[in-house]
Amino acid sequence: MDQLALLFVLLLGAVVSVPVGDRVGLPAPVLMTLLGIALAVPDFVPNVDIPPDLILPALLPPLLYAAVRRTSWRQFAANKRPIFLLAVALVFVTTLCVAAVASAIVPGLPIAAAVALGALVAPPDPVAATAVAGQLGLPRRLVSILEGEGLFNDVTAIVLYHVAIAAVVSGAFSPWEAGLDLVLSAVVAVVIGLALGWGTQRLIAWLDDPTLQISLTLLVPYAAYVLAEELHGSGVLAVLTAALFIAEYAADADDVARRLAGHTFWDIVDTLVTGVAFGLIGLELHNAIRTASGRWSELLGWAGIIVAVVVLVRLAWLLPATWLTKRLHAKRDYDEEIPVSWRETVIMWWAGMRGVASVALALAVPLKTEDGSPFPDRDEIVFIAFGVIMATLVLQGLTLPWLVKRLGVRADPDREKEFERELAIRAAKAAKRRLREIEEVEDLPEELLEQMLRRAFDIGVRISPDMAEEERREAHEQRTRRVKRLRRLQGELMSAARHEVLAARSEPGADPEVVDRVLRHLDVRSLR
Repeated sequence: MDQLALLFVLLLGAVVSVPVGDRVGLPAPVLMTLLGIALAVPDFVPNVDIPPDLILPALLPPLLYAAVRRTSWRQFAANKRPIFLLAVALVFVTTLCVAAVASAIVPGLPIAAAVALGALVAPPDPVAATAVAGQLGLPRRLVSILEGEGLFNDVTAIVLYHVAIAAVVSGAFSPWEAGLDLVLSAVVAVVIGLALGWGTQRLIAWLDDPTLQISLTLLVPYAAYVLAEELHGSGVLAVLTAALFIAEYAADADDVARRLAGHTFWDIVDTLVTGVAFGLIGLELHNAIRTASGRWSELLGWAGIIVAVVVLVRLAWLLPATWLTKRLHAKRDYDEEIPVSWRETVIMWWAGMRGVASVALALAVPLKTEDGSPFPDRDEIVFIAFGVIMATLVLQGLTLPWLVKRLGVRADPDREKEFERELAIRAAKAAKRRLREIEEVEDLPEELLEQMLRRAFDIGVRISPDMAEEERREAHEQRTRRVKRLRRLQGELMSAARHEVLAARSEPGADPEVVDRVLRHLDVRSLR
């Protein structure tokens, strides 16, 4: 098996793991990690030959962009306090605790190298958090906080990691320079993200073609990441800023074709890249196995201690942080989505899985320092990092669905249905207002006006049938049955037309481009 065949296996696994995960009740990223581990064992499967400095730029930008599309700036702003406590403060605390313990148990491990280890295992993975939380039917407030934490904690962790690595390599460290680097990194990233977001917004309006517009959105996260890193900014923060700007300002309510095609395209990208990323995590297990040759008991003991530190620090931080947020939330009128019970706090604790970023940072630890000497305890750092990643991702990922079910933490369907009903009423009222505005400038026949008023009402009922009164609901259901029958018959007619046009594609002298153009026209008509 060569590298290309291995990539195909991972892509196929990414597709198959989604329905398999739904059937067995396990998140697809966890299944892909297990597949990667299984592929890392046989000798005929090649070792993954990807430069460590390419793993994050290749995989993280599209995954971050896809995750941001599912949220909004308002959610981040509303949850700024819990996100700050988790994505910034908890990363610092975890880094310091891991560094203190690692320097105590690993003989000769320098403090700066221990800080690098702490920084690379501190951030829970944004992809794992969003993928796993979204599949388990958790309350939206928990999903929002986990997404916010996962998206922003890499910014803090990566800066800390680079500062610690630079201190080990050069032998010099200045806390003032480190703090200045953190601030400048954030400022550069935000400026680049806003500039690219604004430019993308203008280009999307100018291109006026869904295919080109969606192609541009694929390039933007890579451009933001690479440009920010080149200018010594945070690539992760630049991608998040650009994605949030585009989601907020580049959305056109009437651009139906781009919205539908864009959702489908990014769902495909998210599925495939997520599968490959977590498959690579499992495949990289060979690095840890090679490192542990002849030292299994010692290294496994150290890794187990650091795993315990990472997991317990998160719990010890979440309990008072959640209590404090609740107290502040009760005293003031904050629109924050916070855990409302100890059960939800436990789920947040157990959902702190490490993943892609930690793997890339572990593999990117330099081999040598500036004076040519080996990087101190690099093998130990890599092994402990993989121990933390595997323990949190596999153990917590496999048991999280059971824990969610055991504690009964689920989204509130009544609340979601009520919000859906509210949106349906707003949509119907907006349609009626627009009809009244048209009526003021156009002379609409009474019969047509009544028909359009019914259709305006039906817009809301189709979204939420509960908004209709009993009599009107029965009338709507009768119209719905008639419409379904009409659409079924129309579907049969359109199917016959499509088959005839498609058959003409293989006829002698037929122009495939003309056939495809006609077929696209029929496809669009079929979606209406």
